[in-house]
Amino acid sequence: MINFFSSNFKLGILGGGQLGKMMLYETRKYDIKTYVLDPSQDAPCKIACDHFQQGNLLDYDTVYNFGKKVDILTFEIESVNLKALAQLEKEGKKVYPSYKTLEKIQNKGIQKLFYKDNKIPTAEFTRFSNKAHLTEGITSNKIKLPFVWKSTQGGYDGKGVSIVKSGADLAKLPDTECIAESLVDFKNELAVIVVRNPSGEIRTYPVVEMEFHPEANQVEYVICPARIDTTIAKKAIQIAEKVSKVFEHVGILAIEMFQTQDDDILVNEVSPRPHNSGHYSIEASYTNQFEQHIRAILDLPLGSTESKTSGVMVNLVGEEGHTGDVVYKNIEDIMKMRGVTPHIYGKKQTRPYRKMGHVTIIHENIDEARKIAEKVKTTIQVISK
Repeated sequence: MINFFSSNFKLGILGGGQLGKMMLYETRKYDIKTYVLDPSQDAPCKIACDHFQQGNLLDYDTVYNFGKKVDILTFEIESVNLKALAQLEKEGKKVYPSYKTLEKIQNKGIQKLFYKDNKIPTAEFTRFSNKAHLTEGITSNKIKLPFVWKSTQGGYDGKGVSIVKSGADLAKLPDTECIAESLVDFKNELAVIVVRNPSGEIRTYPVVEMEFHPEANQVEYVICPARIDTTIAKKAIQIAEKVSKVFEHVGILAIEMFQTQDDDILVNEVSPRPHNSGHYSIEASYTNQFEQHIRAILDLPLGSTESKTSGVMVNLVGEEGHTGDVVYKNIEDIMKMRGVTPHIYGKKQTRPYRKMGHVTIIHENIDEARKIAEKVKTTIQVISK
C-alpha cells in the first residue's frame, strides 16, 4: 500500500476555488502533500496547498504537464481538459473521478441522454445545436412555452439556466448548444451525496432539502435531514445509488433531484465532486464530504455518513448593487449565536450573487435550525467597501 501520510506522495487538484480549499483542510489534517492548478493567482486554495500553479484548466499541455507531476489527480470543477485526463490515464496515472465519468457529465445534453439510456427518471427534454435550431423547435411545436433552457456547457451557480416564457425571453438567450426541459411541478428540490472508492465500498449521505433563490437560481438553504416522508427519502436514496452505479464514479457524486407533486423522484443533474448540498456535513456529520472525497480517491476505508445532529447551510453571496473589495457586515452578530459557524472562502472581490462563503447552523431540532438560518441570512450582508 502507498504511504500517503507524511511522505512524498503528491495529490493534485485541478481548480483552486472554495471546494478545493475545503478539501485541503482535510489533507492538512492527514499531512498529504498537495499541488493545485488554477487560472487565478488569487485562488482561495493558494494559501493552503504545498505547491500552487497558475494555468488554464482547459489547455491540454497545461493540464497534462501538471498531471505528470502528481501521483493521483482529482478536480473541484468540471471545466477541465478531458483529452489531457484521458492521456494521463492511458499512461497509467490515477485520475479520480475518471475522464470517462466526467465525459458523461461535462456536457448537460450528454448527461441527460445518459439518464434516458440507463432508465434514470428525469424531466422530458430536447437537445438543440444552437439558437436557430431552438427557435425552429418552438415554431414547429416540437417544444412548448414555457420551458427551462439550459446551456449544455459552462453553466454553474444558476448561470446558464433560464425559464423561457415568451419570445422576449428567447431573444435574450446566447447562441449556444442547449437543452429545453419541460417545467417540473415539484414539491421539493432534494439532493443525495453518494461516495465510492476504487475497491467498490459505497456510502450514502442522508437526503437533504434545498431552497433556491427565485431570481438567481442559486441554493440559499440546504436542510439536513430533508423534511420529507421516510418512504420518499428511501426512494430518493435508491435512485441516487442507481445513478452512482451507472456512472461508476470514484469519489463524491452529488445528485440533485425533484420530488414531484405525485411523489415521483426525477434526477435533475449531478456533480462528480464535493458539492454545495454537502457543506452542512462539516459541522453536522461524523465524516464531512471533503474528508470523504479524499478517503475515496486514495482508496481508504470510507467514514460514517451519519449526522451527529440536524444541520442547515446558508450560502453567503454578494449583495445586489455591490461590486469591489468585500466586507462581511454584521459577521460578529452571527458569531454570537449558538451552533453557528461561518466559512469565508477567501475571495477578495464581491459582486452580485457571487458565492463568498457559507454559514452552518447545527441544532437538535431541524425546525429551530431553519429559524436560526433565516436570522443569519437577514443579519449578515456581503457588501463592498
